[in-house]
Amino acid sequence: MSEDLHKLIATVEDQERRLVFPTFTEADAWALGCLLVNLATERALPVAVDIRRGRQQLFHAGLPGSNADNDAWIERKVRVVYRYAASSYLVGRRLAAKGRELDASQGVDPARYAAHGGAFPVRVPGAGVIGVVTVSGLPQADDHALVVEAIETFLAVD
Repeated sequence: MSEDLHKLIATVEDQERRLVFPTFTEADAWALGCLLVNLATERALPVAVDIRRGRQQLFHAGLPGSNADNDAWIERKVRVVYRYAASSYLVGRRLAAKGRELDASQGVDPARYAAHGGAFPVRVPGAGVIGVVTVSGLPQADDHALVVEAIETFLAVD
């Protein structure tokens, strides 16, 4: 594994350790979703934003330039977070470090799962991963970074 990839994996693991929600209500999903939409709108980013708790979609927005393909990517990324209890970016980078991809050899259908950045777990102490915050429309590192930036900002306010 390259040193850069090793550092990236360590950074994302640290993000996941730090970015834990004390609780996660419908109001939290709305506020975080609006924050993401505002950040993306200010930067004219062509993204779709999605926030879920369990099976329930609590927030969804498609910004100018996004399309239904982004929604399909969201579904695939969300499945990765729920299956592996880690961000879609971390799952993908860990596999890349081993020279592997998320495919049938991993027991999943790549048409239904995407280990590409942009879906981040909503963790609550004592409950584990209870939801997912997802952005789709940018290169995977940028999708991931936007979600992390929004969660860091949101948790700093609380």
